[in-house]
Amino acid sequence: MKNVIITGASRGIGLELAKIFSKQYNVYALCRKPSEALLKLEHVVAIPNVDLKSWITIDQAVKKCPDKIHLIINAAGILDGGSAPIGKLAAKSIQEQFVVNAMAPLFLVQSALDKLQKSAKVVMITSRMGSMGDNTSGGYYGYRMSKAAMNAMAVSLSIDLRQRGIAIGLLHPGFVRTQMTGYAGQYTPEESAELLAGRINQLTLENSGEFRHARGEVLPW
Repeated sequence: MKNVIITGASRGIGLELAKIFSKQYNVYALCRKPSEALLKLEHVVAIPNVDLKSWITIDQAVKKCPDKIHLIINAAGILDGGSAPIGKLAAKSIQEQFVVNAMAPLFLVQSALDKLQKSAKVVMITSRMGSMGDNTSGGYYGYRMSKAAMNAMAVSLSIDLRQRGIAIGLLHPGFVRTQMTGYAGQYTPEESAELLAGRINQLTLENSGEFRHARGEVLPW
């Protein structure tokens, strides 16, 4: 079986992606603390005590993964202080969102670079809230900025890793009923994960670096 690294696999969309891909891959789930649901899955190795704000724990976790990695799914993310208006923004909150949402996925890829096989795929579960063309409601400064940074990072990866045959996906999961959204939304985590898995399976060098909705349509930058 091939090997996939998934972050954020203890719950929500990440957990549902782990369920799907554990049928095709050995899943290496990087997490702070594995959930009972994650531990029940076959072909899943939970790697605990991973702090996405610490490059050392990311690097240590990747070292525990096999030498051959065929897929990375960066599903972990945080939304903090979303309702805070301009004038009441907290620097620490915005900084932490940048670190977890944009920087951690980059350093995970860097740590795993020598293990990524030719024709491997790297997927960023991003958000259309990082789109400037789609922003009609304002606010959510830390989350929007960090997801825009993630998108910029992923496009650079799609250019830099093309010669190695590695495709990069930027996928918006839709408005999903998870803890992050206060369980409001259009899709269940299961529904979103199924759509995302379809896009991941269709990811190639030809569409590498494109920003797409889980349903498939291209999103504006």
